[in-house]
Amino acid sequence: MADNFAFLFNDIDDDFSYVFSDTPHVSGSEASVPEPPDSETESEKEEKPVVRYRRTEARKGSVFRIIVISLLAAGLLGSVIYSLDRRSSMYNKVTSYNDKLELAEAENARLQSELESKMSVKNVEEYAENVLGMQKIDPSQIEFIKIQTGDVVIIPEQKKSFFDKVGDFFDKCAEYFKG
Repeated sequence: MADNFAFLFNDIDDDFSYVFSDTPHVSGSEASVPEPPDSETESEKEEKPVVRYRRTEARKGSVFRIIVISLLAAGLLGSVIYSLDRRSSMYNKVTSYNDKLELAEAENARLQSELESKMSVKNVEEYAENVLGMQKIDPSQIEFIKIQTGDVVIIPEQKKSFFDKVGDFFDKCAEYFKG
């Protein structure tokens, strides 16, 4: 017959104990371990403490607490996953809009260079000659005119009305009192 060996905590002495048993664990609210075979000496029997088993039952509401905590954890996990998904979709939108912006800037640069090439002096002259039918000026067509007066223009002084004279008088009085 093989001896069963168990390492149990003794609540009475607050110590760990070794227990030998021939029978399997006895269920119930409290059970004691049977004593070892008679072959052992009396001194060994005294050293071994008695181990009692207690069965504890679940507290009321503990299942409900576990369910509520599990639902809260699932809700938090779901919200984290949702926020990560939203952030990822926003990053994708920003990337696509940045790509569109780069394409628009490249198109703008191309159109600017095309506009500059069309607005060159040579192209304007060709357009004026071919489309509008204009011709270049010949030096013989230029006439110079000389003006005898100088560059000074004299404007005659205008007569002031009665209301202008009254306004000037009040302005001079205000300047006098201000200092």
